[in-house]
Amino acid sequence: MELSERLETAARAHGVPGAAVAVWHDGRLHEAATGVLNTATGVETTTGSVFQIGSATKPWTAALVMQLAEEGRVDLDRPVADYLPEFAFPATVRQLLTHTGGFDGDVFEDTGRGDDCLDAYVAHLKGAGRVHEPGELFSYCNAGYCVLGALVARLRGTTWEQAMRERLIGPLGITQAALFAEEAVLLRASAGHIGPDADVFPRWQMPRSNGPAGSTFCLAPRELVRFGRMFLAGGEGVLSPESAEAMRTPQVEVPGVAGLLAGAWGLGFEIFEWGAYGHDGGTPGQSTFWRIVPGADLVIAMGGNGGAFLGLIEDVAYPVIREAGVDVPGFPVPPERPGRVDAAPYEGRYEGPALTLEVAAADGGLAVTTIPGETARGLGMQTSTSRYVHLSGDSFVTAEPEAGAHHTITFVMRDGRAAYLHNGRAVARA
Repeated sequence: MELSERLETAARAHGVPGAAVAVWHDGRLHEAATGVLNTATGVETTTGSVFQIGSATKPWTAALVMQLAEEGRVDLDRPVADYLPEFAFPATVRQLLTHTGGFDGDVFEDTGRGDDCLDAYVAHLKGAGRVHEPGELFSYCNAGYCVLGALVARLRGTTWEQAMRERLIGPLGITQAALFAEEAVLLRASAGHIGPDADVFPRWQMPRSNGPAGSTFCLAPRELVRFGRMFLAGGEGVLSPESAEAMRTPQVEVPGVAGLLAGAWGLGFEIFEWGAYGHDGGTPGQSTFWRIVPGADLVIAMGGNGGAFLGLIEDVAYPVIREAGVDVPGFPVPPERPGRVDAAPYEGRYEGPALTLEVAAADGGLAVTTIPGETARGLGMQTSTSRYVHLSGDSFVTAEPEAGAHHTITFVMRDGRAAYLHNGRAVARA
């Protein structure tokens, strides 16, 4: 099946209003697009359309930090407060790059559109909670990348956005990119769609203060492929070969069963045990998939604007990777006959800044109720309960698929009792 036909069929099957994919393989770029960018306007998706790439922004921010390290202006193992004295936690630069800083990561405070928004955000973090000791555990931390963006802006004497343009976007010849809404409106930009009826999400621009973590950056998939090819080429003068290698070298293991989320993290990159690195991303109603597979000279990036995007990954991206000769595993699925477990060590209430999770026994497995906080409710999330069955060890998987895939959680145990529920983020027991 041709790439365009595969994408169109999958988007229709999974309720994705519009999507685009770009694949670099064997020295050639292959692209396809389908559907519409906005169901309210009917504007057609093209291969040059830009999508909000969400957390796929993080390796770009990490690359800016690595450039500073190459110049001797940043030591990755020094405390961040050596560079940003107002930063309230004892984490090092490396710990922020690897999501092991130990403080609440889902802090989405909007500190305005001014050039001082990142400084104001760092000051706001003084009220963030401690999750674990720095370096103890991987826990996905958006806030840490906002701090890294502030570090870049402070040491460069400019804004994070301007540093992105001058040191990455411009040198790489990238044109289909936007960092602000007023830039995106000049391009063919996607709108996010949420809910079963694919309603257009009414707020397009997320807070500028969260930009370095992924709230604002928009790219056409071909431009994300271009950035990935820079790493295949060893940095191409944008980064040193040593920095490019360090970013894709495992630094910390991620608790749990590897699936869509990687089993390890480098300096900004997810590292997958099947031979790839990359990063996924999401903003309300928009999603991005991005993998770099050096053994196959392959880079693939895909953006979509609603529906069950995980189904597009399974039906479009993974087959492309497999056809390049790479054995990429599918998402975890429940065992045919799940074993019954004693729920007592896991039962309880786990509280984070964005979500509260309540765990109870259910039919030999667990029932996990997700209660969104104020910010998550504002993004359309509602309280929901999912049934999980035992997968392996202290890991569990949803009995039924959600948004196109089964999701996993892992409990981090201390003295025979769960101290954290880990779903990519370490959520501490209340």
